[in-house]
Amino acid sequence: MPRFYATAALLLVLALFVWAGLVAGISFLEAPLKFTAPGITVPLGLGIGRIVFSALNKIELLLAAVAVVSGFYLRVPAHVGATLGIVSGVLLLQTFWLLPALDVRALALLAGHPAPPNSLHMVYIGLEVVKLLTLLLTGSWAFRWALQAARGQTLNRRARQLA
Repeated sequence: MPRFYATAALLLVLALFVWAGLVAGISFLEAPLKFTAPGITVPLGLGIGRIVFSALNKIELLLAAVAVVSGFYLRVPAHVGATLGIVSGVLLLQTFWLLPALDVRALALLAGHPAPPNSLHMVYIGLEVVKLLTLLLTGSWAFRWALQAARGQTLNRRARQLA
């Protein structure tokens, strides 16, 4: 396996699993637990959450870019490319629709204006579950494929061109 090809494969797998770890740690551990800490009020928790999820989103976009560029360079198999497209689509949906809508809602609550009930938060949580599972599946498939390629079992066209 050529050196640049191996580096791109490593970047793809690392980006996917680091991304999955961040989503699991922040969305499913930090976010719910912060409201159980002594002295954390709803406004304080919302303020912290806005900052944390904004930072997470920026890091996710960077990791998605690394994964997509690596996937294109490697010409990954169709099933890896499809799941990479799904997880990227979920991230873009969250970035350009859900996070802004949830941010407006949080700002209204912080300003003391009761926001009417809606299901946006549950939609976001559902998409986080889909994203996490898809990241783990895509990372596993990409890792297995990269190992096979490194062993010379399934070198694709791109690897042969670079050899």
